[in-house]
Amino acid sequence: MTAPVFIGSRIYRGSSYGRLHPLSVERVPAVTDLCRALGWLPEGQFRTSPRAKPAALTAFHTENYVNALITAEEAGLVSDAVRARHGLGTLSNPVFPEMFRRPATAAGGGLLAAELVARGGVVYNPGGGTHHGFADRAAGFCYLNEPVLTIKRLLAMGLSRVVYVDIDAHHGDGVEAGFSGSEQVRMISVHEAGRWPFTGLLEDTADGAAFNLPVPRGFNDDEFAFVMTELILPAVADFKPEAIFLQCGADALAEDPLSRLALSNRCHRAAVAALRALAPRLIVSGGGGYNPWSVARCWSGIWAEISGFDVPERLPQPAQSVMRALAWHRTGRPSETLLTTLLDAPRGGPIRDDIRHSVTQLRQRLSLHA
Repeated sequence: MTAPVFIGSRIYRGSSYGRLHPLSVERVPAVTDLCRALGWLPEGQFRTSPRAKPAALTAFHTENYVNALITAEEAGLVSDAVRARHGLGTLSNPVFPEMFRRPATAAGGGLLAAELVARGGVVYNPGGGTHHGFADRAAGFCYLNEPVLTIKRLLAMGLSRVVYVDIDAHHGDGVEAGFSGSEQVRMISVHEAGRWPFTGLLEDTADGAAFNLPVPRGFNDDEFAFVMTELILPAVADFKPEAIFLQCGADALAEDPLSRLALSNRCHRAAVAALRALAPRLIVSGGGGYNPWSVARCWSGIWAEISGFDVPERLPQPAQSVMRALAWHRTGRPSETLLTTLLDAPRGGPIRDDIRHSVTQLRQRLSLHA
């Protein structure tokens, strides 16, 4: 594969977890429409995501859980016993009409991405990144764990070293559970300290497989650059990966309602650019992100970085129309900057001592590993 590939699907358009749910917003459709309005998405680089078959999902998820998810979609309801055992039909993971087909499509996109990068290259699957799903249980808006399934497919294809980098505001607890103790997968997560799911502590190593960096509120661009240079890139390079999976949750941006971090979308682009040089295969996914305008801008900018398009200083009218058509159940409207531009102004600041100290501790562990 040579040209980067963007994976999308109609299943995301009009599919909602419910009017007041944080995932009531359209994200993948907004990114797809925005990239097309900018002329960045030629048909030759777009692939329609297949829906993963139930048998493929059991590479990580239990058969009982997959069957329960399918049955819940068909019936439109769950029993108390299924809710208690599998986490379906809760406020976070409600019953909705596409509750199996939508996550199975995201997972299918990840499996397709793995196949497309077999000989090298970059694939973007913005509908993926559902990092909270467990083998037998839904959690954190995630019914299936696309990153785990995708990485397992890479390993099944013969790869022996994969690095998973997660810059979502929330710790990817499901991925960590999926690869705890693995010698083939190294996990690196930067996430907000004290934020749900309250896992991923600095001292949590997942039996040697994970480097977790909880960061304080207000985490800024300069701190992100410091963490990238001093921790993420050395930890990735040390592992000599044959493939990298980058989870680009947009909820670490300053505008997001479900975190208190303060990054600009320049950080996500910088992560893509820096990691691309460290392995012959790169899969980039979406993840969290609950402000429709900041998500559309961030994830479209990631595709520009991947595919080599220049970001205009001001969006042309067709792209502005896409942004102005987005809706959110929350009151208020976004600033004109969010509607008319794609790239955030830098959001720098001092590098705090606690971040420096945490990075030093993790680097010491890395040195011991070497």
